[in-house]
Amino acid sequence: MTAPAFLSKPRIAVMAPCLNEEAAIGKVVADFRRELPDATIYVFDNRSDDRTREVAAEAGAVVHKVYKRGKGNVVRRMFREVDADIYIMIDGDATYDAPSVHKLLEVFESERADMVCGARVSEEEAAYRFGHRFGNRMLTGLVASVFGADLRDMLTGYRVMSRPFVKSFPALSQGFEIETELTIHAMELDLKVIEVDTPYVERPAGSESKLHTIRDGIRILRTIQWLVRAERPLQFFSTLAAIFAAASVIVGIPVLLEFLETGLVPRLPTAIASMGLMMTGLLSLFTGLILAMVAMARKEMRSLAYLGVPRFGEATATGRDA
Repeated sequence: MTAPAFLSKPRIAVMAPCLNEEAAIGKVVADFRRELPDATIYVFDNRSDDRTREVAAEAGAVVHKVYKRGKGNVVRRMFREVDADIYIMIDGDATYDAPSVHKLLEVFESERADMVCGARVSEEEAAYRFGHRFGNRMLTGLVASVFGADLRDMLTGYRVMSRPFVKSFPALSQGFEIETELTIHAMELDLKVIEVDTPYVERPAGSESKLHTIRDGIRILRTIQWLVRAERPLQFFSTLAAIFAAASVIVGIPVLLEFLETGLVPRLPTAIASMGLMMTGLLSLFTGLILAMVAMARKEMRSLAYLGVPRFGEATATGRDA
């Protein structure tokens, strides 16, 4: 006879996407196995050229190979294939503090959160370089201003997530933009997201960062722009409409003044350009209105998908804390 859900323990999955982390992944698996002996630890290797898979397997992890490069592709595969009640996502570079997982899980359970993020705190310049720190703050601030996210470290890879959140997440990004998409998905569904400060340390010797500050920053900015257009179309296209309308007025005022004085329109190309800019602005506005209705329908579908997946201990998915 199967024990009732409230008498059994939740199934915890610790998931680590990896690329050439032979020097660190053994320590990562050992550290989290020590802290969470009942959890299943998964390592999803992204076509490493070293012994990452062998070292992870020797340490006791369940190893999967993802052939398509990119962290987003790995996360999509992890969320699709791993079945658990609580999902813990970490990086395979041994920079995140394993003992802090208890604090994250405590907040996750006590607050009934859908995602608890480990906000990185480090005094080591080599661990958290100034360029990455500054870029993270800039991008987090941008997302906070648009989507209302009250976060300090949007790009952290240390997260505890609920089953409904994971199984309703569309995972469209391919690279390091995936953390941005995770955050915005939670904000759009009005889910409870909490940050907990966690230590962040330098990589062990032999482990090299895969981050490229400028290139990855540009890709994240593109993702934010794309998500704003997809999730806030009226805001995005009405801004474009205002820009086109302002340009139309600036270009057209001299033509209008001259017409009022002389009754003539000698600069016909300028008048046509002004009208064209205004028409483009109106088209942008109507595009935003139409896409806003589409975005609302898409949000309702995601909400239904989220509500259709019960949280651990729930027979059916009912209300959720916002």
